[in-house]
Amino acid sequence: MVSRHRWSYRGCGCCDGSTLSLSRRSFIGGASAMAAVVGFGRPEIAAAQATDAAKPYRIDVHHHVSPPSYIAAANASNFGEALMKNWTVEKSLADMDKAGVASAMLSVTTPAVSFTSGDAARKLARECNEYAAKLTADHPGRFGSFATIPLTDVDGSLQEIAYALDTLKADSIGLMTSYGDKWLGDPIFLPVMEELNRRKALVYTHPTAANCCVNLVKTQQPVMIEFGTDTTRTIADIVFSGNALKFRDIRWIFSHAGGTMPFLIERFVRNPLLDPKAKQAVPEGTLAELKRFYYDTAQTANKSAMSALTAIIPTSQIVFGTDFPYRTSLDHVRGLQDCGVFSAAQLADIERNNALKLLPRLAS
Repeated sequence: MVSRHRWSYRGCGCCDGSTLSLSRRSFIGGASAMAAVVGFGRPEIAAAQATDAAKPYRIDVHHHVSPPSYIAAANASNFGEALMKNWTVEKSLADMDKAGVASAMLSVTTPAVSFTSGDAARKLARECNEYAAKLTADHPGRFGSFATIPLTDVDGSLQEIAYALDTLKADSIGLMTSYGDKWLGDPIFLPVMEELNRRKALVYTHPTAANCCVNLVKTQQPVMIEFGTDTTRTIADIVFSGNALKFRDIRWIFSHAGGTMPFLIERFVRNPLLDPKAKQAVPEGTLAELKRFYYDTAQTANKSAMSALTAIIPTSQIVFGTDFPYRTSLDHVRGLQDCGVFSAAQLADIERNNALKLLPRLAS
């Protein structure tokens, strides 16, 4: 059973917003100048900028929703922050419209329902999923849903997978990167992984902080370092537990460009040389498994992160994510355009075409 924390940190922003506000104001205030800089020598991207508002086409796979029941539960359990609690659907739509985002996939941010357990967790997951389904129905084409499940409750998870995918017609399932002291390759989760594989499910993952690392260093919120690290841990656990090999039909999306994995790639590649069990899990090599996964751009739409990711992962496996409401869609559009890593054709793939391979219903 997952131990309970006082969750004193937010979902997945890179800070509390205070340090972002000045740079964002400066950024938006100089938008016209920036457009000129981007357009210089890259007219195809400048042209794309000019048509963003007129022709929304982007698909955001990392966009958070705050159902009323979730906010109430957060208040009762004394966690969460203003950005999460003050979210509204109108704010989401306005942000999307500013950046040419046609559709956003809704997910509940960390800790999802893992701060509670038993019937309470089942009930909250159901209420969150039904709320997201209603938004999807009320705003045709604008939203989709990555359904929440109480993963440590295997029976409850199997029931909610069936209800979410078969009855609510959710687009996929959303998981945290860890639950207490267990990551997604843990044997306790095998029945759920088997069901997700049977359904050929798309599985979106969102980082959190494991039991070991909540308030680990007093000067650092877990969101600063631990979220990227926890994504890295769960990628490694899925790969080296053999789950990636065994459950070939699960399609994985990892947030934030795969956390710190791109920077630790030599460690990942060499691990099978040092561990016979790891070698059995990756008969085609570690890179072959990593290249099958998808990675979003949330909080990583910059030259350093994208250069590291594309050094090992093909552009075909990168999808657009914004982390709204903790960052804006426009932050990420501009960041990807300005980083100098991608051509106009590659940006079109990242911002829409790659997601359509995973979510074909959005083509219409």
